[in-house]
Amino acid sequence: MNAGIAHSLAAFATRWRDHFGRGPEHLQRGAAGEKLAARYLQRHGYKVLYRNFRGRSGGEIDLVCRDRDTLVFVEVKTRSREDYGRPIEAVDRQKRKRISRGALAWLRMLDDPDILFRFDVVEVVMAKGTEPRIELIQNAFPLSEPYIY
Repeated sequence: MNAGIAHSLAAFATRWRDHFGRGPEHLQRGAAGEKLAARYLQRHGYKVLYRNFRGRSGGEIDLVCRDRDTLVFVEVKTRSREDYGRPIEAVDRQKRKRISRGALAWLRMLDDPDILFRFDVVEVVMAKGTEPRIELIQNAFPLSEPYIY
């Protein structure tokens, strides 16, 4: 491809992105929060194995990590403020069930190993004009019923 055409395409893509945005603001904030959470976890000894896992059964996990000998399924909740409560409060029964389904799908992919696992939640509060606040809640909830492992 000639350089003039490549330059024109790049300029067009930039104008398109600037005009139409990079997606809804809450999705941008969520993606930024997940990136911050992954870095935070790595600084605290976690090894990030996978991001945004989606199981065939509809389960989903933001981050799959290893913390020493434990497999950790991490839900990241990002908010711009805490006026309506802490971010972890958004991890309701239905969300825990979806995360549990994703965890079981991940474990099936590994041929159901005899391994320790847990569910953590990382809260990220990104208020305007302040540094993001990140809090890790280890073992935030158990495997949802009626699932067993």
